[in-house]
Amino acid sequence: MRLPPRPKLSWKEDGTPVDDRVGDVYYSIEDGLAESRAVFLEGCGLPDAWKDRSSFTIAELGFGTGLNFLAAWQMWRDHRPSNGWLNFVSFEGFPLDREDAARALEPWPELAELSDRLCARWPVRAQGVQQIAWPDERLTLTLHIGLIEETLPQAEFEADAWFLDGFSPAKNDAMWAENVWPELAARSKPEARVATFTVAGAVRRGLANAGFEVEKKPGHGRKRERLEARAPAYPTRTPDVSSPEIAIIGAGISGACLARRLVDRGARVTVFDQAQGPALGTSGNPLALVMPRLDAADTVQARLLIDAYVSAQAFYRGRPGVANAETRHYPRDDSEMERFQKLLADPPLGLEQLEAIREGGLLHKGSMILDPSVLLPSLLQEVEVRWRETAEIDASERTVNGEKYDAIILATGWHMAHCTRHLDLTGRLGQVESYTSEIDAPPSALASGHYALAAGTRRLWGATFADHDGRIPEVDPGALAANLEALDSLSPYWRAEAKKAETASRAGVRATTADRLPLIGALPDADRLVADRQTLERQAWNIDLDQYATEGVFVASGYGSRGFTWAPWAAGILTAQIFHDPVPARREALKATVPNRQILRKLKRRLL
Repeated sequence: MRLPPRPKLSWKEDGTPVDDRVGDVYYSIEDGLAESRAVFLEGCGLPDAWKDRSSFTIAELGFGTGLNFLAAWQMWRDHRPSNGWLNFVSFEGFPLDREDAARALEPWPELAELSDRLCARWPVRAQGVQQIAWPDERLTLTLHIGLIEETLPQAEFEADAWFLDGFSPAKNDAMWAENVWPELAARSKPEARVATFTVAGAVRRGLANAGFEVEKKPGHGRKRERLEARAPAYPTRTPDVSSPEIAIIGAGISGACLARRLVDRGARVTVFDQAQGPALGTSGNPLALVMPRLDAADTVQARLLIDAYVSAQAFYRGRPGVANAETRHYPRDDSEMERFQKLLADPPLGLEQLEAIREGGLLHKGSMILDPSVLLPSLLQEVEVRWRETAEIDASERTVNGEKYDAIILATGWHMAHCTRHLDLTGRLGQVESYTSEIDAPPSALASGHYALAAGTRRLWGATFADHDGRIPEVDPGALAANLEALDSLSPYWRAEAKKAETASRAGVRATTADRLPLIGALPDADRLVADRQTLERQAWNIDLDQYATEGVFVASGYGSRGFTWAPWAAGILTAQIFHDPVPARREALKATVPNRQILRKLKRRLL
């Protein structure tokens, strides 16, 4: 089953939620908030532990109702360092629905504002990694949804504090299993604090065997004792990063999402672009569609495609130039119809996102139609953009046009092929058609290979995906004919109206890769990889994600026809890597999209 299972929920007479699957309550029947503060916040030495820190990470096993997160958020508000940022990472295998979480949090009116803000952005029912940021609070919540034995080994972060708050060890053994403790230790910063309500012997021994110093403390309420633990001290520590200087090359949707995420996180950002202004390049179509690409098989690629889609939904929601729109997605042929049937038999998204419709189609309820001419300028607010400026980059010195930066991000789309060695990007020519209708229509979309979008009086359809010869893209009459033919099958009414309208055509080039996955991560040091061929071969080509990287230089490209879907996810990953924050992606997804994979593939095949 690809959907994360729901808890088997019931409610006590006093309003306390219970998961009958394990026969345990979600929080203390005496006062869950008081217990959160006493056991977890005080147990981890908060707020003193984050004093004078520019970044602090709390990790939690068992998100549940979100009560511990809200307690930490409230304390953060009251005792936040002036330049601090709080990362809260949590793991949940049986996520509550939004309505049940809101009900469970009702007993604490003092948390009402925060709980309303959390529930308004409650995670989508889907396995994977979802991140919610509140830049005004300098706070990020990263949720890993799935079974702990699968999600924890895939998580990429280092914690300053741990809240161990799964259900009772006697009733929820997976959350307290022996294999959990080494994973905790591997993701703990030096002297990280651990707090939990239980003193079960297996928990004490597991923490001690993983290297933690464990101590019993007086319990809260009816519980006589609880545990506190501390990770050993190490000579090195990941440096805090507060306000780095970042250069982004490219102001399309990739560069704009990066700029917004980085500025919100506290970076000082300069964007370089040769265009005259925003939304004039490939990202400048009159309308853009964000919809999922769902695979029937539960593969790494299928999972990261869902993560990217959910990330795009969370990032764009409520921004200027963004409208929610249902997309009716019909199969192109029998093969795709079979894929849709398999998807619906084991859906990766809940009914609030995905539903079956007539003719074997899918209804994507969470898709969005974007107006790039409005969205891109809004993302670039408060950002220094140097329009009409060519960027001369020295990767070894980390300079752009002679100016030194802490990090440089290459987000130049298909132009990146001219900036990097050994990274293979293929340009694919795409053309769309648009016109202004006399009829004002609510946002909606049709898709079946091609797509057709309506938003107000604007209509847009396309898009072709043709070979590109490297020249400046030009409108092609043949592409117009192909798009019109596709529109005829999508919507004969639109086709009839389009014949009468004055149609505008627009062509652009999308950067694609051979495996159809983007390039997200550090720019590879190709020369060192080639020089170490024999060593890499002996170790079966297995290298860490950050090995063979050009320090401080990153890549965000290769999005193909899904640039508006990939861009927010990529921006979240690179922002986390630059700031040493928890990464909102699984290790398997990072490995699938890391740029050095292309060079390793060539080395394996003796092409370098």
